[in-house]
Amino acid sequence: MSMLSLLLSSYKRRLTLRSFQLLLPTGCECKKDDSFFCSSQSTTFFRSYSSRSCFVIPQQRNQTSKQCREFDVKFLPNHQSQQFWLLHSAKFSTQNSSGQKELKTTHQLSWIELYTPKFVHPYVLLARLDKPIGTWLLAWPSMWSITIAAPPGHFPDVKMLALFSCGAVLLRGAGCTVNDLLDRDIDKKVERTKSRPLASGLLTSFQGLTFLGFQLFLGLGILLQLNNFSRILGASSLLLIFTYPLMKRITFWPQFYLGLTFNWGALLGWAAIKGSLDPTVIFPLYISGVFWTLVYDTIYAHQDIKDDLKVGVKSTALRFGSQTKYWISAFGILCISNLALSGYNADLAWPYYGFLSAAFGQIGWQIWSVNLANRADCNRKFVSNKWFGALIFWGIFFGRLTPPL
Repeated sequence: MSMLSLLLSSYKRRLTLRSFQLLLPTGCECKKDDSFFCSSQSTTFFRSYSSRSCFVIPQQRNQTSKQCREFDVKFLPNHQSQQFWLLHSAKFSTQNSSGQKELKTTHQLSWIELYTPKFVHPYVLLARLDKPIGTWLLAWPSMWSITIAAPPGHFPDVKMLALFSCGAVLLRGAGCTVNDLLDRDIDKKVERTKSRPLASGLLTSFQGLTFLGFQLFLGLGILLQLNNFSRILGASSLLLIFTYPLMKRITFWPQFYLGLTFNWGALLGWAAIKGSLDPTVIFPLYISGVFWTLVYDTIYAHQDIKDDLKVGVKSTALRFGSQTKYWISAFGILCISNLALSGYNADLAWPYYGFLSAAFGQIGWQIWSVNLANRADCNRKFVSNKWFGALIFWGIFFGRLTPPL
């Protein structure tokens, strides 16, 4: 008997029949003999499954050509002090049509699914709160802008940083909701997106529209705390947010349009502090963000390149093909160049250029090492861009605090 089985057996003696739950992947069933097996190809979702018979997880249980194996089990308390067995990151070994074994990994439960009420799960998934990388990528340009707008030797405006952080969460959620409303028919045909709440039917279009209105209403509350110039500038970004999902239908450059949308905060952050725009500082900052987006979202788009061809949508990944690394290398150089120009025009001190060099190394590492044929690696490199944004932020922060030489 394996160590895991011994551990589970020892806990079994201490648990009452109703004191726990076992979370099983969709298509897996608990059997009366304390075993379970999987009879479905789907390994995307987890289902909360309560059963008095699910005390012990077997080493293996075969059903046709499928096997459940390599389970990672955790013992967790819940809010009512009941006890849970949590099954996550289960690996499934299946046979494809040619008889070769393929390994598929299930979705890992996020903190949202574990610690929030069940009725809000579809909405937080619709807003992508379980995937904060999008919020980071939206927030960083505004953080840069607010910090570069601080007077020399002073900290950035903490209130504005907080407001724009909340705004990034809301606007990113609203953008995802708009995207999913317009793309729900396309998302059903794409492996990575078919489980989204609207595409899967977990939410109706009316519920999605209602949730969108709620997010925009909260966003309006933040916008009204800014000066009049910033209110107009901020409201104008809604045109970009609502039209971005349509770009993949009409152009191979939707990533460029996303760059215009996601980096609007670079304009808005400065305007919220100064009440106007300084083209010599903010335009290079904004342009650098657009080129940065072209790098990370082209890498991201390579995850869906086969599905995009199948459903007929466009992307820079399809446009560049085997030349992608040459293109994104050029975009990376233009991004760093415009950041250097913005810092120079803003009279940032020497620490900024040290952090900018580190950021250049980070984006260069992404481009040099990414395996564009590997979805997992594309996603890892995409997510690593939160560190690129952080390096630029801290470079501006210390470059503004340090007196010029």
